[in-house]
Amino acid sequence: MTGKRVQIIDYQLGNLFSIRQACHHVGLEATITSSADSFHDADALILPGVGAFGNAMDRLNELQLAEPIKNAVLNGKPLLGICLGMQLLFDTSEEFGNHEGLGIIPGQVKRLPTEKDITGRSLRVPNVGWRAATFQSTSPESETTLKHIDNNTNFYFVHSYYAEPTDSKHVLMSTEYGQFRYCSAVGCKHILATQFHPEKSAGAGLKLFANWAEAV
Repeated sequence: MTGKRVQIIDYQLGNLFSIRQACHHVGLEATITSSADSFHDADALILPGVGAFGNAMDRLNELQLAEPIKNAVLNGKPLLGICLGMQLLFDTSEEFGNHEGLGIIPGQVKRLPTEKDITGRSLRVPNVGWRAATFQSTSPESETTLKHIDNNTNFYFVHSYYAEPTDSKHVLMSTEYGQFRYCSAVGCKHILATQFHPEKSAGAGLKLFANWAEAV
């Protein structure tokens, strides 16, 4: 048991129960909050998310959470971003127009291109299902985050857009969609963020949670 306190940020666009269960499984004391005041008492934050980028930023701003999230991260608070929560960390998104994100990690969020599988059949967007995540980084952060996880392990994805970091050194893992390879996890100092859902990825996902809990 780590005994570390984690706040799961609730802006009404996330699968909070499964994330809290995964946290408890690896010994994190996880609570759900919509108040930035509680960030001060947390050892780390989790930013989940499903849905549209613009709607998510609107909700974060309405709840006065956007600036406190940025300030917490800039002050060294560890953060785990999941799916849309990963995308929100970037500068901008082209989803249903142009939208500004939190601007914590330089880069853009773009729509998955039209692709075909090896048989020539068009692949469906959104990308839903289990896909392999390939290691891309050999940084000290990656050694901590990815230990006990095999390269090319399958994780569970549900998304139509992907994040493209400006600096490739932030790419922790990548995944293929047809012949197109995109960033599926980023690591940046005290930030870990995944396009896939570790809370829905069985044992591999729990290992990722356990690694992050140890690093917090």
